[in-house]
Amino acid sequence: MLEKLKEEVYQANMDLPKYGLVTFTWGNVSGIDRASGYFVIKPSGVAYDDLTPADMVVVDLDGNTVEGKYNPSSDTLTHVELYKRYPEIGGIVHTHSRMAVAWAAAGRNIPNYNTTHSDYFYGDILCSRSLTQEEIESAYEKNTGLVIIETLDNFNVNPMHNPGILCTNHGPFSWGKDAHEAVHNSVVLEEVATMAFNAEFLNQSIQPAPSYIVNKHFMRKHGPNAYYGQK
Repeated sequence: MLEKLKEEVYQANMDLPKYGLVTFTWGNVSGIDRASGYFVIKPSGVAYDDLTPADMVVVDLDGNTVEGKYNPSSDTLTHVELYKRYPEIGGIVHTHSRMAVAWAAAGRNIPNYNTTHSDYFYGDILCSRSLTQEEIESAYEKNTGLVIIETLDNFNVNPMHNPGILCTNHGPFSWGKDAHEAVHNSVVLEEVATMAFNAEFLNQSIQPAPSYIVNKHFMRKHGPNAYYGQK
């Protein structure tokens, strides 16, 4: 079942250690097949060196395993909530990448200071509020997804214009039109987090990039008249 998607999600998961985004088993990628309503996700706690495409787990949008010999990622219900809320999302990544986690631990948005950030994220990379004790004890992973949605809704954010977020005390989630793009955005998020930290270290009075720079760089890549790259 969904053999092509399993291969795609496997390759996307293998890109996480390749790009230095995970230590041990601290991360996962999923990708969804909208026609069937099923998605494929990394199994929980299995070392990357031991994974094969056949180990990927097929899950439905209620979080039930449809196919697979392993339990799905412990973050599966977070992925479920995002897939249900945003039909435009085709792939999701969660990591504990070092610098993004530092910003999440500090409970801070990552300000948009430069054109690299603006090429991918149209504004700050938001940081959600902390979950309450009740939210953690009742349905931790589901409520992690819901607090991501709450944060995007509160700031009226188009998820495809800001394809990533930080969860306070936890770490980053990113997404894209498919699993590969979600990993790409996760790599960018970590790089941007590092750039922003270094910029603040070098200049404690730094200000966000002017809106006209942000608009130019985002729109030339993603706007209706985008001209970055090849046709």
